[in-house]
Amino acid sequence: MPTIYDVAREAGVSAATVSRVLNGAQTVDPAMVARVLTAVRELGYRPNAVARNLRRSRTTLWAVIISDIGNPFFTAMVRGVEDVAQQEGYSVVLCNSDEDPAKEETYVAAALSEQMAGVIISSSGSVKAAKTLIDSPVPVVAVDRELPRGAVDTVVVDNEGGARTATEHLLAAGYRRIACIAGPEGVSTADLRLRGYTAALPGDPVIVRADFREQGGYDAMAALLSSPEPPDAVFVANNLMTVGALRCLTERGVDVPGQVGLVGFDEIPWADLVHPSPSTVTQPTYELGRMAARLLVDRIAAPAAKPATIVLPAELHPRQSSTRR
Repeated sequence: MPTIYDVAREAGVSAATVSRVLNGAQTVDPAMVARVLTAVRELGYRPNAVARNLRRSRTTLWAVIISDIGNPFFTAMVRGVEDVAQQEGYSVVLCNSDEDPAKEETYVAAALSEQMAGVIISSSGSVKAAKTLIDSPVPVVAVDRELPRGAVDTVVVDNEGGARTATEHLLAAGYRRIACIAGPEGVSTADLRLRGYTAALPGDPVIVRADFREQGGYDAMAALLSSPEPPDAVFVANNLMTVGALRCLTERGVDVPGQVGLVGFDEIPWADLVHPSPSTVTQPTYELGRMAARLLVDRIAAPAAKPATIVLPAELHPRQSSTRR
């Protein structure tokens, strides 16, 4: 493998000049720059990333810690992060906390020990992981979910407003006993969506907490159907739980939307391909990731700047599951 000294010899310059060219120095004569770059290309030279990072005391890697890699919501979001990272000369390391605070804490510790250039995190709710990140010198951006007890750059959607709109939609469709399958307590998206549901409801709320997983949605829906006064509609706080709730209703022969109406938060990729098609509150997932990455680039450039919070709109998409015939 060619070394920096081979490049210097081929270009007829010193190794120090090669290093300055490769590090983007603006003080090198353009003719020398051209010779160095030609030599790099012809020899197939690649800089030693480990040595370069040791000199810089940081890598060119971002850790992107997401709460559930099995949730299709995160696919477009991570793509938005990656597209910006590539444009800015960074690579992305994807970490799946699996909604497990202990696992999240392990990934945070690894990101800091590996001197990542920055961290983008959709938190599972670990206060310890949040404190570790906030107290570290590494630039951090929270995406989708706010960090517990932390003022950092944040990109979220209007969770409370979207949940309120979904509940108001069910009320306008004539449903009256509207329940909520909420997410885990202490997770910002779950708490804010529950708040929006409660704010829109004229009567007493009916709430079942679940774990943002499909089986959790199924079990919560089963509990609601078995209650003395089953609901005639349900607002479900994320897409995987919506799938589970619909599966439960289908298996029990409950007519949707005739007996029970349903609206879920987060889009489901195949929503228009099933019957009844689920009504959803959708988020601009790619834009969430893109904006988080832009904030991280800005934070790396200006570490002392005041943290920014960006709130993107959520949009209701009514379909068959909430439209009574």
